Amino acid sequence: MSHLFDPLTLRGVTLANRIGVSPMCMYCCDGDGVPTDWHLAHLLQRAIGGAGLVFVEATAITPEGRITPGDVGLWEDAQIPAHARLARAIAHAGAVPAIQIGHAGRKASRLAQWLNGPAEPGWETLAPSAIPTADFAVPRAMTGEEVAALPGLFAACARRAVQAGYRLIELHGAHGYLLHQFLSPISNRRNDRWGGDFEGRTRVVTEVAKAVRAAIPDDMPLGLRISHTDWIEGGWTTAESVELARRVKALGVDLLDVSSGGIEPTRQKIPVGPGYQVPGAEAVREGAGLAVAAVGMITEPEQAQAIVAEGKADMILLARAVLRDPYWPIRAAAALGRPDAVRTPPQYERGWNGIAKLQMRMETAEPMRPLG
Repeated sequence: MSHLFDPLTLRGVTLANRIGVSPMCMYCCDGDGVPTDWHLAHLLQRAIGGAGLVFVEATAITPEGRITPGDVGLWEDAQIPAHARLARAIAHAGAVPAIQIGHAGRKASRLAQWLNGPAEPGWETLAPSAIPTADFAVPRAMTGEEVAALPGLFAACARRAVQAGYRLIELHGAHGYLLHQFLSPISNRRNDRWGGDFEGRTRVVTEVAKAVRAAIPDDMPLGLRISHTDWIEGGWTTAESVELARRVKALGVDLLDVSSGGIEPTRQKIPVGPGYQVPGAEAVREGAGLAVAAVGMITEPEQAQAIVAEGKADMILLARAVLRDPYWPIRAAAALGRPDAVRTPPQYERGWNGIAKLQMRMETAEPMRPLG
């Protein structure tokens, strides 16, 4: 039985625990895709907080692959030094620095999430088919040559990520972004080799996985984030996710980050509740025999521990919980009776683990006997 604070080894990388910080877009670059001081402060605090793995947000492989003009990118060498700064800081704090790379497809050219609406000035959006979603612009269907170029673009981005010092790379194939758009029959109506049946719709993802695996060191783990279901009748299904997981495992993918939804927010019917996406992670883990990360309204230490201990997932990726509390892992270690399992910075020791250890000693100590 695994514990939330047991190490986890993926290829040549060992995470100190099973807690990771999910990729979360901050939308605060200056239009050049270069990470800023905000990214450094934001990510470093979560690394200091005790997570074993810290992801940099969804990072665009091309300028037109950005969700917003404020997105992080890694499409050119000039962006590497700022990424190297992030990777060094995360590693120095004791976490494994990771990056998620992707392309927004038809969900690109927008303002920051809290502003909503199209970017001004915007840019042409691309997709498998000329089918819009929600109030987004109608995208241009990609040519066969443009689709065939995607694996090389992902691989080039991955090579830059290696140069920057990241230790794990994740491909973004979820939440209605470009790779997910190819997977789902809701958004992919192509009749060439990149569409149609399961083989055609998954071809881009498998080709990207092969190209990136070949571009990075053998001892570097490769992950893939998927939406295990579209939550729409006639859309991408959990059964298809299991089969895709089997195939990418054979291609050298080491971790499936299992989320859900996003292909068509106005039509999806999601039974939202605590841990609502965990069954999808469990299904992929059992069906493909591949390590998985669970996400989705996981907020309490006991809840996270139960998911790992019961074999439903190999690790937990947190988003909102660590936005609210960067030190969630330290608190969780104390709550689960494992305060020594998390690396508390010595500068914080007296305020965090010192108190937790003292409380545990008081709870377990024998009652004091009266003198005399």
